[in-house]
Amino acid sequence: MPSSNSQTACSELGPPDGGFRAWGTVFGCFLMQFCGFGYISSFGVYQDYYTRIYLTNYSPSAISLQFLISVCVRWIGALTSFLAVNVTLISGPLYDRGWFYRLMIVGSLLQSLSLFALSFTKPGQFYLAFIFQGVIAGFGMGLTYAPSIAVVSQHFIRRRTLAMSLVTSGTPLGSMIHPIMLNHLLNGTVGFARGIRASAGFVSALLLIACLCMRTRELPVPTASYMVVARKCSREVLFILMTVGSTLFQIGFYFPLFYLQLDSTKHGIDTKFSFYSLVIMNAACFVGRCMTGMVAGYTGVLNLTIASTVACSAIIISMIALTDVASVVVLGLAYGYVSCVYIALIVPLVTELTPNLSELGARMGICFTFTAFSGLLSGPISGALLGSQYRWWIPSLFNGLISLVGSIMFVAMRLVIYRQNKQKPSITGDI
Repeated sequence: MPSSNSQTACSELGPPDGGFRAWGTVFGCFLMQFCGFGYISSFGVYQDYYTRIYLTNYSPSAISLQFLISVCVRWIGALTSFLAVNVTLISGPLYDRGWFYRLMIVGSLLQSLSLFALSFTKPGQFYLAFIFQGVIAGFGMGLTYAPSIAVVSQHFIRRRTLAMSLVTSGTPLGSMIHPIMLNHLLNGTVGFARGIRASAGFVSALLLIACLCMRTRELPVPTASYMVVARKCSREVLFILMTVGSTLFQIGFYFPLFYLQLDSTKHGIDTKFSFYSLVIMNAACFVGRCMTGMVAGYTGVLNLTIASTVACSAIIISMIALTDVASVVVLGLAYGYVSCVYIALIVPLVTELTPNLSELGARMGICFTFTAFSGLLSGPISGALLGSQYRWWIPSLFNGLISLVGSIMFVAMRLVIYRQNKQKPSITGDI
């Protein structure tokens, strides 16, 4: 066991900013994101299957049960995303207390077992699919999501934003591969049961590799309780502005992700191409996340966040002009790129506003608890605004404007930092 002196020396030396252990951790965290939110993005394939299979095996007399199932189908994906983010309220403080490996193991087991259990569900057992895929898988992903990003901060300082953006690029890559893979498995000759087991085996193998690659370093044990950290955050203007801005922005952020495919289909564009419109968006997203770390090194994290959120707001409003294949491709590429710049920067931004890294997990949990409601509410709000007449300009304008309001909060952060730097230049000058 290392002595206290060696631990102190390790702490004083600081993160190595590279090396085999550091980049191995980045790779493992990348796989965690690939299997986490990257897999959640494949729910559209599941939703199509559930709608065609689960909602067609009921007699007209069972219309009330059919309506209940149709409602549950729409909420499975939203519940999974909500839990994957909101459980960081639990996993964040546990990460701060050195539970990283236990969180990774338990979360990976829950995600793997939930997929294998899902493969045994039958059309008459939809409630089991709701429990396995919506609740258990979402909770498992929530245990791994925030810690698998935060742990990168233990290994990097100068290249921290670059490393974190590479980690988060696992999500768009998974969003490209998982839907295509599941679409061929479920709708091909393999079938639902064997297709889900094949997908579960693939995900389980990657999660095992991820757990073997990730490593932590010695960090100070947090001296402040969770409630103390929460009270500190409630008195920090920058943290409040960031949380409010992220919550408002992400209400509009999800509109293209949820409705681009339907929008293109309703405008008479080929159904197969409409499916690949999301693949186009995720391909641009992957490129955007990989480049974000390098660009942020020159522009600053907050400045690039402002630019990306304003650009996202403009593109969301411009979805009013979507009419043909060319507009779908342009909007998909543009939004995929700039939206994932924001996603790649939100965790580095929280990190920059965390003076003591032993509180990082708790601060991420507090911030993500609020932003999780954005994803939960975005789909239903946009659907209600869209209506049965499919008036696309209404949700496009609403989501674009509310995203713009969120971006104004980030501009307010920059103004607050400018004022603080005039008084104490060393506090927030590097954000």
